[in-house]
Amino acid sequence: MARPRRQCPRAWAPLLLLLLAGPVACAASPADDGAGAGGRGPRGRARGDSGSDEAVPRHDSSYGTFAGEFYDLRYLSEEGYPFPTAPPVDPFAKIKVDDCGKTKGCFRYGKPGCNAETCDYFLSYRMIGADVEFELSADTDGWVAVGFSSDKKMGGDDVMACVHDDNGRVRVQHFYNVGQWAKEIQRNPARDEEGVFENNRVTCRFKRPVNVPRDETIVDLHLSWYYLFAWGPAIQGSITRHDIDSPPTSERVVSIYKYEDIFMPSAAYQTFSSPFCLLLIVALTFYLLMGTP
Repeated sequence: MARPRRQCPRAWAPLLLLLLAGPVACAASPADDGAGAGGRGPRGRARGDSGSDEAVPRHDSSYGTFAGEFYDLRYLSEEGYPFPTAPPVDPFAKIKVDDCGKTKGCFRYGKPGCNAETCDYFLSYRMIGADVEFELSADTDGWVAVGFSSDKKMGGDDVMACVHDDNGRVRVQHFYNVGQWAKEIQRNPARDEEGVFENNRVTCRFKRPVNVPRDETIVDLHLSWYYLFAWGPAIQGSITRHDIDSPPTSERVVSIYKYEDIFMPSAAYQTFSSPFCLLLIVALTFYLLMGTP
């Protein structure tokens, strides 16, 4: 009589299926072997490579090569000296006098034939868009200024001055003449200012708007004004009395739209150029030639 077959409980059926199927392949993480793109093995080597380290650049070696090449290209000149010195740059472009009367107006005071570096006083102006660019220079270690006046006298004048301070800088300041005294005004219309003190000369360049809102201390430059020229010493960056008792002024009102090149001889060269002195010289010469009666 055949013995009845024992049946496995249904609960064991899934387990038996798993055992018969063999080991289950687990998904490898990107960090595991063979998980890289293109079937690359450990440390990025392609499958089938010899596995030697020579086939794979080491990180420290590649970085060292890059750092060396970068240093050679960035910091070494052709001669091999590190950190080459940049070529010198002129901090202040010299004032050109060849443009006077052509592309800008100029006033020169001093020796005949003088320029911006040899005149006792020099001023130039020219239009640049909505601004007027001024250039000033004077034989002084203190300050140089230009005033805009409705007459030829000091008092109630708008003044722009370039002042050489104790730190060696040249600053552009705004003043308003109250009688014979210049009061500094905090509202300064100057822009793009630059200046230098060299060879005992104060030289500066700045721009100023042509039209400004109505203000007692700032005039509109589109109108014509007498120009007052002055320069003198400074004490601790503050201007003092000008060098000469009667500073020169323009003979007539100046228009910024008209470029002229005007020369005014200084006092040392006015002696023999005045009509009275010329007449006196002629009379003296005639007296010497004719002799005494």
